[in-house]
Amino acid sequence: MDAQSYNTGLAELRTLRDQIKKTAAALAKLETERTKAITELAGHDKAKAGRIAQAAGISVADVVAVAPQLTPDSLSDHASTHSGPSTDAAAEKPAPIAPQPPAANTREEPSADTAPRTLPSLPDETAAARWFTHTPGLISQRPNFMQRPRATVFLDAATGVLVHRDHTARLDLGDRSAVALLTAVFRTVPDSVERIYITAGHPWHRDADRYPYLRDAVTAWLNAPTPGWRADTGHGKDRLAGHFVHARNPVGRYRRNGSDHRVEIRSVGEWFDLDDRDDPTIVRDAFLLLWQELRRHWPDAVVMGSPSQTGRDLWTRTIPERGKYAGGFPVVSEELRGLLHATAGQGRNELITAPHVPDQLPQLVEYDRTFAYAKHTWKSPVGTPRRITARTFASWTTQEQINALYGCGHWHVRVTVPDGWNHVGILPAPAPGERAWHYPSAPGTTFTTWAGGPEVHTALNNPIQPWKIEIIDGILWEADKPLTDWAKRLKETWANLAAQAHFQGDAQQARAAHLASRAVRAILLYGIGSFAQRPRMVTGTTPRTMERDVPPDAEIIGFDDDLITWQRPTGFARDPNAHPEWAATIWSGARAALLTQYHRDDDTYAGALHTPPGSVVAFRTDALYLTQPQNWPYRHQPGDYLLKGQLNGPLAAPTTEEELLALRDAGRAALATTTQEA
Repeated sequence: MDAQSYNTGLAELRTLRDQIKKTAAALAKLETERTKAITELAGHDKAKAGRIAQAAGISVADVVAVAPQLTPDSLSDHASTHSGPSTDAAAEKPAPIAPQPPAANTREEPSADTAPRTLPSLPDETAAARWFTHTPGLISQRPNFMQRPRATVFLDAATGVLVHRDHTARLDLGDRSAVALLTAVFRTVPDSVERIYITAGHPWHRDADRYPYLRDAVTAWLNAPTPGWRADTGHGKDRLAGHFVHARNPVGRYRRNGSDHRVEIRSVGEWFDLDDRDDPTIVRDAFLLLWQELRRHWPDAVVMGSPSQTGRDLWTRTIPERGKYAGGFPVVSEELRGLLHATAGQGRNELITAPHVPDQLPQLVEYDRTFAYAKHTWKSPVGTPRRITARTFASWTTQEQINALYGCGHWHVRVTVPDGWNHVGILPAPAPGERAWHYPSAPGTTFTTWAGGPEVHTALNNPIQPWKIEIIDGILWEADKPLTDWAKRLKETWANLAAQAHFQGDAQQARAAHLASRAVRAILLYGIGSFAQRPRMVTGTTPRTMERDVPPDAEIIGFDDDLITWQRPTGFARDPNAHPEWAATIWSGARAALLTQYHRDDDTYAGALHTPPGSVVAFRTDALYLTQPQNWPYRHQPGDYLLKGQLNGPLAAPTTEEELLALRDAGRAALATTTQEA
């Protein structure tokens, strides 16, 4: 680019800036007018939050925030039941775990106008009795049947290349609508095919420029007319019927009119990330290798539509046939599942900005924990949970308290960051927004949260300075190994495929083996996530002419001239494999290991708290981004820190996720180039 082009580009950028400012101002004005209109409508004696939310295109919660008098009884009852501290806990003095002088200038954060959501707490002893039980009739049991494999094809929606078994064809996909894909595919392959994996081209994004959000474009693509086909509404015990709306990895489920032929259109992005060299043939080979390696450990293994489905099915086939849990693993009460859903976050994602990092970074170094969650499956909570009140915890000896925190528990705690603390935060705290978390680190900050034992133990025994932790309440399970056999088999499968990728002489087969190893990672990662069992969300559409038929508790998520698209929660399904306590324990252990992790073979530690203050730029689930490299051991074992990217500076410190990801990609490319040259 020459100087003239550069200056022209700057002028165009300024024009865009001004247009964005004008648009933002116009949007702010419209939102103000909407708020005013909601306030006026709320004055009507028969006003309902649900009807107003539909008309405004926002959620009931957003309407209630503007007009609290419209709070539905169900919401106010729920808040009064689950929001405040329990009678038992409130009457007791919280028990400090470690003696520590009170922090100076202790303050609650943040101010009321930016107050985070309030996490639920356990109810009083009488009401809590039903919480600490199992759900009648729900138990994870070993299946006595084999899954039915589904004939699958692989389609590049950008080039039209289709791979079915050993055959390759090039299709004319027309306008790349769902019906165009279905028509083109089934002109070429038999009706026995039940699954179409899209490897590239993302047809559901074809009209993305017409919509403000990708999700809206996906919804429109899935719900567009499909002559000769209709949305599959399920059959038998199929609870996955209907389209699944996701911004990047949606699932379209269709049934041919007048027949039992069913087919689903899915993205391979659920399993692994692809690049330009990965044509449908390589993807087919990756799935074939995956199935072959899984069969070494599960003779009845079937690769299902998604890694989460596959992971849970494989796990059920490791439920012991003898011993204490031969009858299976009972599911905890719906109340405890709801509490864990609200209080147990997943991976840590945090971008740290100035003044906590320098404006100019000397380097950006990426470390990624290899197959990280596999390291934290050796111990999981089982049996009937016990409530541990503050009084009970305080009555224990120091060793009993340590054993409890080393055990399988979920703790309601009051936390104070110690004076003089100058590093990253340790414990998650609720932030504004649904299921949003942040990690307070300012000295003297006090907050109340829920955390797993590994994180609480790290706060008390980190390499820098102990934090003040007070137990308010807790849930404690017996520890056992319900996931160990499952994870062990997956780790061996992953290791075998990773070795093939390294030693395979054929470049295409090596790439296929690498992708298959990433698929095993996804099976474990998303299999663990599926145990968490979130409340079900149903998505539907209603003609604009019948707007009054939109369910009153639904949130409108999109609309066009013809249809209104909405979603509404339906609570927890009766899922016999729902074990959110397992997912919560693994997530807590993984977050703690990002801070400090002992490597026994090398007698050394790794993690964010073993770096200099001000050198941590970001956390992203299993990855750390630092301003300088570390001499951490790497033995190709699950949980080890792999150097994945290194970009030399000086670099402007990222202030957004997009900027961080751009630097990450540049760092990976730079490290790959350096490695090749070496």
